[in-house]
Amino acid sequence: MTKTNVFSARKMALAGLCAAFLAVISQIHVPLPLGVPITIQVFAVAFIGVLLGPGAGVLSVIVYILLGACGLPIFAGFQGGLGVIAGPAGGYIIAWPVMTVLSGLNPGQKGDGKQGFYLQCLLALAGLAVVECFGGLWWAISAAGNFGAIMLYSLTAFIPKDCVLTVLAVIAGRRMKHLVARAGLDL
Repeated sequence: MTKTNVFSARKMALAGLCAAFLAVISQIHVPLPLGVPITIQVFAVAFIGVLLGPGAGVLSVIVYILLGACGLPIFAGFQGGLGVIAGPAGGYIIAWPVMTVLSGLNPGQKGDGKQGFYLQCLLALAGLAVVECFGGLWWAISAAGNFGAIMLYSLTAFIPKDCVLTVLAVIAGRRMKHLVARAGLDL
């Protein structure tokens, strides 16, 4: 009986590179007094899902989360450790694998056309909705805040920017995936 690998060495290396990409992009942030900074991390999370697909994509994001939870200073503001996960921003981080999976789902036979693009955008935005809701709920619980007030704050500070970033990530990820395929490389 032949045993097949779930991921090729190339795909595992790309997953590691994408985890590093997420760590770098996490440092682009604007600190806010309420404990959750404004970042562009959802761009990287959606991009990784589109580029690598749900399997290797979620592996990449989970590796990033585990490295940060172990204390590596790769979360926003060069922070690391379980305190970040347990803090106000932790729910957003914990929900990223869901967004990665949804962003990376193959839209089927129509995946290369406009319908596939729109479907992938909808899936990625559904993943973003999970991130925003779970993150807001976690923030309200960890900071003993009002969930409604936090969601209202998110509607102005995070959600519009994150929707635009998510769609841009789908565009960039699909383009990068096309270029990689055109170069004859298999993802």
